[in-house]
Amino acid sequence: MIYLIYFVVAILVVLLSIKAAYYVDLIDKTTNLSGAFIGGVLLSAVTSLPELLTSISATMFFDNSGLALGNILGSNIFNLTTLSILILFSFSTFKKSKVSISHKHTAVYTLIIYIIIILNMYKILDLNILTVSCTSIFILIIYVLGVKSMINDNSEKDMAFEEIANDTVTEEECSLTLKQIIIRFIFTSIGLVIASISITYVTDIISVRLNMSASLVGALLLGIATSLPEVSSSISLVRMGNFNVTVGNIVGSNLFNFLILFVVDVLYIKGSIYNFGDKQSKNLLFFGMISTILMIVILKSKKEKTNKYIIIGSALGVIISYIMFLSI
Repeated sequence: MIYLIYFVVAILVVLLSIKAAYYVDLIDKTTNLSGAFIGGVLLSAVTSLPELLTSISATMFFDNSGLALGNILGSNIFNLTTLSILILFSFSTFKKSKVSISHKHTAVYTLIIYIIIILNMYKILDLNILTVSCTSIFILIIYVLGVKSMINDNSEKDMAFEEIANDTVTEEECSLTLKQIIIRFIFTSIGLVIASISITYVTDIISVRLNMSASLVGALLLGIATSLPEVSSSISLVRMGNFNVTVGNIVGSNLFNFLILFVVDVLYIKGSIYNFGDKQSKNLLFFGMISTILMIVILKSKKEKTNKYIIIGSALGVIISYIMFLSI
């Protein structure tokens, strides 16, 4: 019965996340906010809202920092695996599409955060200011730099979002006022809060029943469930032939996911959230870093129009890294 509940709540998280992202898109069309900010920052933040809420509830309500860390690291590697699969199955579309250079920069910032967390794991950067780790502070600084990079790059991103906006106009969009859109977004977000806390509670029960480590359960059950919004939106975007927004959503979500560690670390005062006591969390770190490096290679090769086998091989490497984590 508990597994059925997990499945139902996971579907609810997906539906509410997609709906929240939909209202963010309407806000983009009815305000003068920057298209790059809406797409590269706000959209990725909305699709990462389940990761934020489940990580906060895992630490604050269930005192289980391992679930939060596993959730973030698991979501990131699962996101890159999804993007790699989409690249392989729609390779010709990917090769023809234009991808903003800021996406590669975002992936590089994400790689830097992986390195910083690894330094913390080996006690090289294991320092605290009051109850907040210096690792979390560095993550905040790098996230701000990444956001600045995305906002300053308007070369192709704004055009891509304008095309999507033109293709998805409906009667509801025309009839809703900005106030109505904001109210619906708020109610959708409240529902998402409830669903995200619920799936954390169910996952905690499952981890006890299966006698599995918190980081492993966080990576598998929480990580996959909270990544489904990114997966759903990415598949839809690829079907429209828009890899620019797809890549931006995935790499932007991964960078935002690391910001969640900063938020959780500030709120959690009972100890460190950087708990590497089990093998699974270390595996998630190393395989996640490898996957990020390979994604940087893909984006660099795409920009330079180099041999297609480099892109295919790197995409396969990301998928293999995730499979190796599961098998080990």
